[in-house]
Amino acid sequence: MHVEVGERRAFLPDFVGKLEEYGVQVILEHGYGSGMGFSEAHYSELAPGVSFAEHEEVYQQDYVLVLRCPSDSDLNRLKPGACLISMLHYPTNPRRTEFVRSLGVGAVSLDSIADDSGKRLVENMPAVAWNGLEVAFQALRDNYPSPGFDSPDREPIYVTLIGSGAVGMQVVPAAIRYADTGVWASMAKKGVPGVQVRVIDYDTTANETLMLDILTRTDILVDATQRPDPSKLVIPNAWIGVMPEHAVLLDLSVDPYDRSAPPSSVKGIEGMPHGNLDHYIFHPQDPLWDASVPQGIPSDHRRSAVTCYSWPGIHPRACMKHYAEQFWPLVETLLRLSYDGLSPDGDYYARALYRASLKGWSSD
Repeated sequence: MHVEVGERRAFLPDFVGKLEEYGVQVILEHGYGSGMGFSEAHYSELAPGVSFAEHEEVYQQDYVLVLRCPSDSDLNRLKPGACLISMLHYPTNPRRTEFVRSLGVGAVSLDSIADDSGKRLVENMPAVAWNGLEVAFQALRDNYPSPGFDSPDREPIYVTLIGSGAVGMQVVPAAIRYADTGVWASMAKKGVPGVQVRVIDYDTTANETLMLDILTRTDILVDATQRPDPSKLVIPNAWIGVMPEHAVLLDLSVDPYDRSAPPSSVKGIEGMPHGNLDHYIFHPQDPLWDASVPQGIPSDHRRSAVTCYSWPGIHPRACMKHYAEQFWPLVETLLRLSYDGLSPDGDYYARALYRASLKGWSSD
């Protein structure tokens, strides 16, 4: 979970307390929650029976709950018949999905849990949009030319949004408020022109002439697409060259690069770095840019890029409180029925869990 120093997320003590009240023996890794300021005593106070163990022992339990998918070496620590609950992202990680299946374990992918209409039940789309745009506006402020970002004499900020799904719907209200209502109020009081958001349908991006015209007038380009084929890019790198020098690229789709099997998965914006909670702002001369983009992918045309594999993690406590509230009825159902008891014919939460399970995914 804590691959980077900036990855501080852990389930909060009150969530662990509720698990214990349900009759579960909870085992946490030593130091769990310390990145958010929690000690073992904080957990023991609300869950007196909680145990603390070494990293290896944690992965030997019947159920292993970790928000971010573990590395292959940690996945190998799972015992046969155990159940992994994590953000597994089946569609964009087919190699890993098959690897987990080969281990003889069960799995539930948190990002795939959806109701009967397809609406995700464990998500934090507002935080993706607001946190990502908060950082994008910070980068734009640093880059903005004369007369300056805060000047009443500047033009409106032009935001171009590609994709209007669950994330994209949150971008518009976040963008027109600079992703910070305090900044928004201050700007309005000084008479600074606001923000104009242009929403582009995914299919429109095939029109090169139209897109080049739009990009010449874009201060922040937001990729919030959910592509049916992650091997197909949305914005070729050459198009970035027509954008203003101060422009900012914002990656909210955060699809990873995956070259483990053809066809390779790529970013929607060609040449975009893949950031993390330690490093999520890449200026054009950033030496980590090249290290983040696989060889062979064009990235010659650059603007400041804002990208992070988990935007909700920027504010970890708020993130984990949100996830715990959404996840509790699901974990309660999973513990009541067990992984083997999940069925497409079960109740509301059981059906959602089944569809997100490895066995349910294989039957799609």
